Amino acid sequence: MAKLAHAQWSSRMTFVLAAAGSAVGLGNIWRFSYMVGENGGAAFVLVYLACVALVGLPILVAEWLIGRRGQKNPIDTMADQARQNGKPKAWLGIGISGVLAAFLILSFYSVIGGWSLNYTLSSIIGTFSGGDSDSIGELFNGMLASPGTLLLWHTAFMALVVVIVARGVTRGLESAVRSMMPALVILMLILAGYGMTTGHFGEAVAFMFRPEWGALSGSVVLAAMGQAFFTLSLGMGIMMAYGSYLGKDVNLISTARTVIILDTVIALLAGLAIFPIVFANGLSPGEGPGLIFVTLPLAFGNMAGGTILGLIFFLLLTFAALTSAISLLEPTVEMLEERTPLNRVTATLIGGVAVWLLGVAALLSFNVWSEVSLLGLNIFDFLDTLTAKFLLPLTGLGSIVFATWCLNRKSVEQELGLSGAGVTAWNVVACFIAPIGVVVVFVTGLI
Repeated sequence: MAKLAHAQWSSRMTFVLAAAGSAVGLGNIWRFSYMVGENGGAAFVLVYLACVALVGLPILVAEWLIGRRGQKNPIDTMADQARQNGKPKAWLGIGISGVLAAFLILSFYSVIGGWSLNYTLSSIIGTFSGGDSDSIGELFNGMLASPGTLLLWHTAFMALVVVIVARGVTRGLESAVRSMMPALVILMLILAGYGMTTGHFGEAVAFMFRPEWGALSGSVVLAAMGQAFFTLSLGMGIMMAYGSYLGKDVNLISTARTVIILDTVIALLAGLAIFPIVFANGLSPGEGPGLIFVTLPLAFGNMAGGTILGLIFFLLLTFAALTSAISLLEPTVEMLEERTPLNRVTATLIGGVAVWLLGVAALLSFNVWSEVSLLGLNIFDFLDTLTAKFLLPLTGLGSIVFATWCLNRKSVEQELGLSGAGVTAWNVVACFIAPIGVVVVFVTGLI
């Protein structure tokens, strides 16, 4: 039976919401907050904003551009575009690495998504109430030590992702982001509003926006550049897949600006919601990854209205995880749907189960498989390192190099609506600054 025509976004706004939903995830709320705390606050934030503009935006535009031209899954898109432009077929490796990266990331991302579901329930039943640092820490460690608990929540989270993605682009992805993205913003504003009542909001603002340039170092710059690259879902095949559902009438550069502004505003709001609570409770902003799952539950458990605030926060975290997770599954599903006889539902089930199985191996690395190592890392850390240090930067680098050096430059300028100074700015940033930035992050990550 013939395949249906390639799906299209119903409107530019739903595409913006979907792309922003993919970008807005645990990286904005969990990773961004603790990286700001670990890297000295405002100096990191300002470098991060510069890197988003100079590295993130051109790569985002490049991935959409390639995806829209191909109108297929990332692998077939790269193969077709290479052939049409007289380039070696080996360029399809960029599509393969992107789809593989998204698949691998979702396997351990869904484990963390399960943590947020678990903590949402814990907030509802008041588990954090009156807890001290030992009891809250033991709650987190006990969860990691229990394969049954991790498996339950990992399974629940992946089931939600599969149900949404199986419904397709319009009924699944679009419907999900139309409801979850506004809810996410509202919840974030509520928490930021609460932060203004703690008496420590000014301290949080100063921490995030009044730089102490003495705190700026090479490692801070590299951390900011890496966060800017990864927060936008670049190098994962996602934006290429999303671009394939995009019509020719959408201006890619202005749309990328809109998505980046939304992504950045939510990341900054997360900091303005989290740090006043941290400072109000005499806690350290540099607690690292435990900031969200240990430090904040301790604060929620010992403040007036903490049960409600904790529920709001972990609902927010779950929504953010889901909007990213559905985008992470999409490249695999699109590939299976277009390269096999499978329909949308079956492709989603097969892709989802495969991700779930690898996720089981990842969650077992915290307990019964803790002694199993790959290149000296447990399974969870190996998947994280393989994707973050290798697949993502290499795929992103390949995308921007292909778009700027392999596609016809005049046709790219016309498609992007560039002229005059805009052409010069694009060529400088996209052809040189962005690729060099990614190479620096990649090489430094290997040292």
